[in-house]
Amino acid sequence: MERIYLDHAATSPMHPSVIDKMVTVMNTVFGNPSSIHSYGREARHYIDLARAALARSIGARETEIIFTGGGTEADNMALFGVAESYQMKGKHIITTEVEHHAILHACQRLEKNGYEITYLPVDETGRISIRDLKAALRDDTILVSIMYGNNEVGTIQPINEIGELLQDHQAFFHTDAVQAYGIEEIDVDQSKIDLLSVSAHKINGPKGVGFLFARSAVKLAPRLFGGDQERKRRAGTENVASIVGFHEAVLIANQERPAKRAKFIELKETLIEKLREGQVDFNINGSLEYSLPHVLNLSFPGTSVEAMLVNLDLAGVAVSSGSACTAGSIEPSHVLVAMFGKQSARLTNSIRFSFGFNTTTEDVIKAADELMKIVKRLKK
Repeated sequence: MERIYLDHAATSPMHPSVIDKMVTVMNTVFGNPSSIHSYGREARHYIDLARAALARSIGARETEIIFTGGGTEADNMALFGVAESYQMKGKHIITTEVEHHAILHACQRLEKNGYEITYLPVDETGRISIRDLKAALRDDTILVSIMYGNNEVGTIQPINEIGELLQDHQAFFHTDAVQAYGIEEIDVDQSKIDLLSVSAHKINGPKGVGFLFARSAVKLAPRLFGGDQERKRRAGTENVASIVGFHEAVLIANQERPAKRAKFIELKETLIEKLREGQVDFNINGSLEYSLPHVLNLSFPGTSVEAMLVNLDLAGVAVSSGSACTAGSIEPSHVLVAMFGKQSARLTNSIRFSFGFNTTTEDVIKAADELMKIVKRLKK
């Protein structure tokens, strides 16, 4: 049976060029980047090249890029690092109700440690109100953490407006850009972002590596202790092969971004059009106007998400009910709860489709055909 993967927002397959680069490095470069001999210098050179490319990709300085073990660590490092370093200036942090759990669970831990967290609501498209953010800001607010694009429904937040609002405030602006990086064009100076989290496996790179951009003016209390790696901000011998793979994935993403965006928008339109042609009853969760091009979340009234996922999987179509980090959970999506309320039927009948570099129009059409059959069968 031919299988169709439409869950790229959960993770993406590594690009063949990324694999080739990593295998070459694993075969030839094994030195510790902290060693001063030639083996160490060779490994350090690869890290320096990657750091420079990653910095350029968001308009940052090389010294502002901190390699991490992924997006979760980058998010935690931003929140706990700022909270500990600036607690004398205040213990108030603002975030949203629709953040990834890497942010929400970190905030819950900070609350137990005496910090006060304000969780901004969102409208039915998943966007916050700048007016709500402005009203929530206080003199003791030290950090505002609002994701760039949502991993479940794809909604993009008003990032530039948030950055402008915080220009005259002491609070730093952090954004979880894990789902947006490599898809959206990001410039940290233009958007006035102070901290930004990224993960390689969302852009066809390896799992287990990411980075945190932290503006040079931001002090970060370290989360790991040991060596002096990453300018004493993140101890531990660097994962050279994965960093090289990350580097290659970023180069490919930057080069292919315009064509990839156009392709994803076309795939999204194709899926919607096919379902409408088949007279399938569905609703779009999120915003088509402010949306990541590769993510589409749909609600199918009269169906059950569990039955839909099982039947689609049996038909060879891999999709998701939302965040991969909550897969298998009986709890409804916190994102959909924030958007529609706890009593909404959308909590139990919504599915996320997400596209990648190897998704074809034929894939989407076949998936739509299977989806229509399943929806009609389940609603009988």
